[in-house]
Formats: sequence, C-alpha cells, structure tokens
Amino acid sequence: MATEFEVIRPEFRRVLGRSPKLVQIADRQGFSEGTAWSPDGFLVWSDIPLDRILRWDPKGGVRLLRYRGGNANGNTFDRQGRMLTCETSGRRVSITERDGTVRTLVDRYRGGRLTSPNDVVVKSDGTVWFTDPDYGALDPQLGHREKAEQDRNRVYRYDPATGELTAVSEGFDKPNGIAFSPDEKHLYVGDTGRTHGEFRNHHLVRFEVASDGRSVKQGRVFCVVDPGVPDGFRFDVDGNLYVGAGDGVQVFNQDGEVIGKIKTAEAVGNCSFGMADYDTLFIAASKQVFMVRLNAQGAYRPRAAKAARRR
Repeated sequence: MATEFEVIRPEFRRVLGRSPKLVQIADRQGFSEGTAWSPDGFLVWSDIPLDRILRWDPKGGVRLLRYRGGNANGNTFDRQGRMLTCETSGRRVSITERDGTVRTLVDRYRGGRLTSPNDVVVKSDGTVWFTDPDYGALDPQLGHREKAEQDRNRVYRYDPATGELTAVSEGFDKPNGIAFSPDEKHLYVGDTGRTHGEFRNHHLVRFEVASDGRSVKQGRVFCVVDPGVPDGFRFDVDGNLYVGAGDGVQVFNQDGEVIGKIKTAEAVGNCSFGMADYDTLFIAASKQVFMVRLNAQGAYRPRAAKAARRR
C-alpha cells in the first residue's frame, strides 16, 4: 500500500479498493477549499485568498470559473444543478443559475448581515443548511474587515420556497463543515474553534434531525479530530465520513472510529465525491488539489448516477 494511505481498521482496505492512487490535478493555490462536483461533469473549488473559483474536468483540465467571488469558501450543487457558494467577504450564500447568473440567496438574519458563511449542504426537500462562523470578521486577508452584526456564530436553515431563515444551532465556537448522513436522519457539524486557541474545540457534533425535518435535537460529540481541525467533510453511501484534517483526510465509520487516512503534505480544507459514478474523492489540500478513485461512492448527488463498484 502506498505511503499516502494509512490503514487503521481492516474495513478501510475495502474502501481503498485494489490499487488506489493519489493524483494531483492542481497546485499553486493560495488556499483551496469548497470542492463540489457539478452534475454537468466538472469539479469546482474555491481559492480563498486569491478570491477565485476554479473548475476542472478530465478533458479540459483546470480553468478559471469566476474571479472576485466574495472570497468564496464552501460550495455545493442543489438538486437542480445550480451552484451554491458561501462567500467569506461577500457575507452571503449566493446561487449561480444554470445560465451563469449569480444572485444572492440569503445574506441577513434578524435585520443584520451574516458574518461569513463557510460551508453549505442542500437537503432532499430543497432547504439549504449552512454554517456562519466569524472568520470573515477576524481575518483581514480573507474577510471583510468589518464588525460582525450577529451576536453569535450559528448554523442556519434557509427555505427557498418561503424565504424563511431560521437558526438551527447557536452552541458552537466556530461552526464550519456541515453534512447530512445518507438517510438524512442526522446532521453533522464541525467545530473548528482550535484555529484560534489550542484548547478550543476541534470536533464534530452529530444532531438527530427532528420529525418535522426543520430542526434538530440536542447534539453530541461524534469524534475528535487531531491533528488540526475538522474542516469540510462528506459521506459515502455506506455511512463512512471523510473529514478534512491537519494530516489529510481522516475516514470515520458510523461509530466515530477512525478506520484510515488519506495523507497529504498539507492540511485539507474540504473534500467531495465526483465523476460519473461518484467514486472519486476530490481533496482540497491547501496549495494543492488531489483526486483518488475509491471502492466507495458519495452519498450526495444532485442527479442520480448509475451504481457501480469495483471489487
């Protein structure tokens, strides 16, 4: 097994498949984040300090998708294939229509501007759930250099059908990555408070989604990530969780146990599945972006993809 892959529990060998290979598809990034696969067949990611969004596909390679996009961070695609972007200095969640038009999806709560939306996920009912820590108000290089108008950092739920924005949780130091379990019965949120103090939070919290589908019940710590912090993360269809961390991607099973690692030379900001069968993990690793084909498939797909698995 290549040194990029560390097997901690035997089930990780099945995830890796017969011959995994970590392939670099981009370098010379300021800091890569927000990987997301478009159902139209290309990858997008954010380069936060250089304020750009890039795209990659197997035929065309790397190209610039957007410049000056509010220091974009997390990205995802909704069920209609539209791109949703969390903008650090833009202080909003924007949406890019299929024709390329960019507009504000949501940018205010209780009359005040959001602080710096970080990561976003779309539930099967079309609602948009996202995190809003205070990094944009703290970091003069990446942020807006303005005082936060919100009194605390929150996790939000936005309903595009009604325009209603509600707070899902207010109990985080710095809420960051966010994802639903494959069955959407649980919501997972990362707390990255450790970025501003060694003894602050660096764990993932798991919430049970309430029966109304609009709120969550009391959460509990699912796992602690070390080294670094739990940045962006995504699930495969079997419920394994792939978490960006200080030493690469740490992979956890449904019991919160680390089963293996995909090691990179730099900290990982985010990861997501893509390609035709959603069996390729794309990894935003600081100044580089990687891909590795696995014997696993991503749980979230804006459009259905045919099932295929290599044994």
